[in-house]
Amino acid sequence: MPTPATASCLVDTAQFAEVTASTARKARFWDRAARKYAADPIADMAGYETTLRRVQVLLSTGHEVLEIGCGTGTTALRLAPFVKHLLATDVSAGMIAIAQEKLAAQPVPRLSFAVADADAPVAGHSACDVVLAFNVLHLASDLDQTLAHAVQALRPGGLLISKTPCIAELNPLITHLALPLMRAVGKAPHVLIFNGEALQSAFTRQGLEIVSVERHGTRGKDIRVFIVARKPA
Repeated sequence: MPTPATASCLVDTAQFAEVTASTARKARFWDRAARKYAADPIADMAGYETTLRRVQVLLSTGHEVLEIGCGTGTTALRLAPFVKHLLATDVSAGMIAIAQEKLAAQPVPRLSFAVADADAPVAGHSACDVVLAFNVLHLASDLDQTLAHAVQALRPGGLLISKTPCIAELNPLITHLALPLMRAVGKAPHVLIFNGEALQSAFTRQGLEIVSVERHGTRGKDIRVFIVARKPA
């Protein structure tokens, strides 16, 4: 759990006790998947390393950072040494348990983990310099709501940095046939289907200024759009 020095970037943990049915469903799915997820290798390691390098240059040792949808903490462990403090959160207690195991094996004093849903407020208003959202926005119940919470957490001039699969850019047979079938048998989570342009529009609806839009993939078609956006000062 966060230390007293990092409490400013975290809302009252009592708020986490109000679990909606949607949150509970998401948590159950990812709890079941957590160990397999942790064991699966990163599909495009070169692209992942490009993303990490790109994010590192945007961070500073004075930054209070929040990561939503941190999974098992791999990215948080890599980025935490470059900031003042990083609070990494995920809806799945199973994912966070694995992240805590990694942190115990590889201590990083600037890193804390907590269970929290990206669809709900995680940090206090204007508490963070940077919010990170990697591979999570397509899993939100309500994209605009999730982005609104991220914007609220940012200080004026703060950055929202995301890398998001744009499911609408996949083969239509996957989006209209395979995904619904997999969801029906519990093998896939609920996902939002949008393309890169629609995602950018969602950012601008929340008043964010788009700084950069990139693709870092090195294998085939890359549907994971990397966006850096700034909250107006």
